[in-house]
Amino acid sequence: MAKAKNLYVCSNCGNQTGTWAGRCQACGEWNTLVEQVVAAAPGTGSSRGGRKIEAQGVAVVAKVDKASRFAVDGADIDTVLGGGIVAGSVILIAGQPGIGKSTLLLQLADLVSRRQSVLYVSGEESAHQVGLRAQRLGVSGASFDVAMSSDADDIAATIAAGQHGLVIVDSIQAIATSLVASAAGSVAQISNCAQLLINAAKKTNTALVIVGHVTKEGSIAGPKVLEHVVDVVLQLEGDRYGGFKLLRAVKNRFGSTNETGIFEMTDKGLGAVKNPSAALLEERQVSDGSIVLATMEGTRPLLVEVQALVNKSNFGYPKRTASGIDLNRVNLLVAVLEKRTKLQLAEADIYINIVGGMKITEPAADLAVCMAIASAAKGMVLKKDLVVYGEIGLSGEVRHVPFAEKRLAEALRMGFEGSIGPGQRGKKQPQGLYSVKDVRSALNQFLS
Repeated sequence: MAKAKNLYVCSNCGNQTGTWAGRCQACGEWNTLVEQVVAAAPGTGSSRGGRKIEAQGVAVVAKVDKASRFAVDGADIDTVLGGGIVAGSVILIAGQPGIGKSTLLLQLADLVSRRQSVLYVSGEESAHQVGLRAQRLGVSGASFDVAMSSDADDIAATIAAGQHGLVIVDSIQAIATSLVASAAGSVAQISNCAQLLINAAKKTNTALVIVGHVTKEGSIAGPKVLEHVVDVVLQLEGDRYGGFKLLRAVKNRFGSTNETGIFEMTDKGLGAVKNPSAALLEERQVSDGSIVLATMEGTRPLLVEVQALVNKSNFGYPKRTASGIDLNRVNLLVAVLEKRTKLQLAEADIYINIVGGMKITEPAADLAVCMAIASAAKGMVLKKDLVVYGEIGLSGEVRHVPFAEKRLAEALRMGFEGSIGPGQRGKKQPQGLYSVKDVRSALNQFLS
């Protein structure tokens, strides 16, 4: 029988080596190699005879049984998942501590329990703690069971029994298997526990949801292979103390990764926001440095206020601060404004804020940020009540962005006169769109 062997595993990247070293040869991190006893897999060292693989025509396997996907009855959750949870799928959800992962999953389990048997396994909290949260959220599903365990072997055996349609494990970093002689949360434990749970779920066609922790940089803790072996990776983002919570699909084998669910934390849990644009603009004041951006969250248009404050610097090095948008992108746009317009910003402190705790990553926010900075620097406001969008190139040109019609329609629905953005290529310009070719003409034409 094969013996267990000692390996040194990097806690940062998961690289394995037979000897200890001060620095990992794969990722370059120092003091991350941890000794672990890895049990040899059964049958290691001996070959066995294979058998012919059964193959099917692509037309046969392309026929998807509609019964294999069950809806959650939560409109935003179903949209992000691509229409519901697929039986036998494995979903990994991650987010910052206190963001609302356990709350969201309790609500999801309550909705699914109306048509499927659900098991919620917690390795971090006691049954009393889960019960108190369920009581606060009003969860009382008849087919909703709760169990407390940190043993991955027991959880896998429970899944293999096939008595539940959905199993939620909270969290993968809190459970351990006896096959690996290391503490829970280590790279080897996460990898082996994930494989145990996934194999059991696939064999019994049980939908499995796994909660994952994140590092201080925001990435999912543990080996990268964890994201590869699951079917869906969800990220719950937002400000843990207030504002909106965004549920994004980073990976989805059963649907699009362009959809986003927008939620708001209340005393009854996370509730879907029906009109996020109105909520974000509710306390807006028309002043210099305030521009409304028409952005996209997945395929949903959203109006967000971009605020800028420009002050003369009292020190030799001007300060640049950005909240809700990449600071490097802001510095690039400031350089474009100085080079392509007559604005003098080299001796000014510049502060950018995206209202509502939103994080904007799409390039369509460039024109709104530029106009907000120019408005704050000159003390001007927009001549008309318009929203702004458009990507800025290094030559100062305003480039085309997708979903222009949806952005304009959302602006008109919210009572704005129209939008400022790039012209439509090869199409008739829609009514309400004020097209601009470069950032200089946009500032001269619409700021007063």
